[in-house]
Amino acid sequence: MFHGRKKKTILPKKGYTELTAVFLWLKFASVFLSCLIISSTALSESLNLKISSPAFTDNGYIPVKYTCQGSDINPPLMFKNVPHNTESLVLIVEDPDAAGGTFTHWIMWGINPKIEEIKEHDVPQGARQGMNDFGTNGYGGPCPPYGKAHRYLFKLFAINTVLHINGHTTRREIEETIHSHVIARAMFTGLYKRQ
Repeated sequence: MFHGRKKKTILPKKGYTELTAVFLWLKFASVFLSCLIISSTALSESLNLKISSPAFTDNGYIPVKYTCQGSDINPPLMFKNVPHNTESLVLIVEDPDAAGGTFTHWIMWGINPKIEEIKEHDVPQGARQGMNDFGTNGYGGPCPPYGKAHRYLFKLFAINTVLHINGHTTRREIEETIHSHVIARAMFTGLYKRQ
């Protein structure tokens, strides 16, 4: 009789443990799937963000007009598929092939996420420009030495905040500031060889 009571005591505990394990597993699976869906959505938005230019194709040559050998004005740029929760856009243009290391040609932040383009030789209303490596605020066009073509990376960042920083900010300071605020990013590459 004691043996029977022992079985009655153990079985409910065993059943309870199994049900608890199943419940915890289902809860974990639910959380995991939710995270996966959120990550997939964020990744999809990140992959959809686009930056391009009507003046040259991706990995194509930048017209002389937009370089130090021409008018040295910024090329027109177009943006597409900006995530809906973007508070502002940041633009960085750099030359990773410069002899002394990455050379900054243009920094701009506070760009309204609703705009779809930056026109030639223009700064959108409300946007601010930082220091390029020529030592000036604003755009400085491609100006490589004679030899091989250099790559010019036009990097667009969609961020979840609006930056309130002064106009003498450098590329590194901008990158550090936006690091934890980036929702999506896109890149467009232009080439230039001194003529």
